[in-house]
Amino acid sequence: MTPRASNEGEYDHRPASLRGGCVDASSTSDLDAKVAIVRAVYKRWSTRSISLMTPADASPPDRPGRPEKPELVDPRKVAKRSLHTERGRIALIHALAHIELNAIDLALDIVARFASERPPATFFDGWMQVAFEEAKHFSLLRDRLRQLGADYGDLPAHGGLWEAAHQTRNDLHARLAVVPLILEARGLDVTPSLIEKMLETGDSDTAAILDVIYNDEKKHVAIGAKWFRFYCARARIDPAARFRELVRSNFRGELKPPFNDRARAEAGLTPLFYRSLPAASR
Repeated sequence: MTPRASNEGEYDHRPASLRGGCVDASSTSDLDAKVAIVRAVYKRWSTRSISLMTPADASPPDRPGRPEKPELVDPRKVAKRSLHTERGRIALIHALAHIELNAIDLALDIVARFASERPPATFFDGWMQVAFEEAKHFSLLRDRLRQLGADYGDLPAHGGLWEAAHQTRNDLHARLAVVPLILEARGLDVTPSLIEKMLETGDSDTAAILDVIYNDEKKHVAIGAKWFRFYCARARIDPAARFRELVRSNFRGELKPPFNDRARAEAGLTPLFYRSLPAASR
């Protein structure tokens, strides 16, 4: 269901269930509608104004809805530019906006895809908070692009970011290991240096946005770590060993240092989880 635009430009969306609303948001290719649906579903779930799921809910899409642009290309074809030029900063902000857009849909997908497994209600509280905050990040970055005379879709983007969702679509434990504890945790490693570089170039507005994202991402990794540890404790297995096993089976890539050990540990991801993985995951 695509929400209707009101006279004020807002979207009117009243999902029948949390799962149905997440499927609606993930499926739409209208990015303004996607953000608006996330906000509406988050609000209604937070006040328990909707049920978890209904028999009429559609299944989550294999791939989320996307507009015609940006063109999705091989990562090696995404040009790298100096952050000391405005074009270079626009390219970086565009790449980050693309990551945040995918992060919205990853959070929606974990709710919609695994609702039938009936985890505790607080599981959905956490992931809807993540979806809400990823939508905030995307909107902040898109607004910044517009301030610089650009927009999301103007440049090619990395075409492989949804691979982690597809690879872990049938395994909640693998999804928790790969998405929050690898992909989001990587943001904790690289964002502080990006903030410093933006400040060096005099772009304090973008630096302030990255600071918001960095602090929110700590919470997102913590939510992933909390639930990964929850399921490991229930199964009476060592979480660090289980994490390494799942990463080797489900992640195509390698974990490259340097790691932000302090921020990772604050989020519940201690070095025991990942320090032995870089060579093993090649």
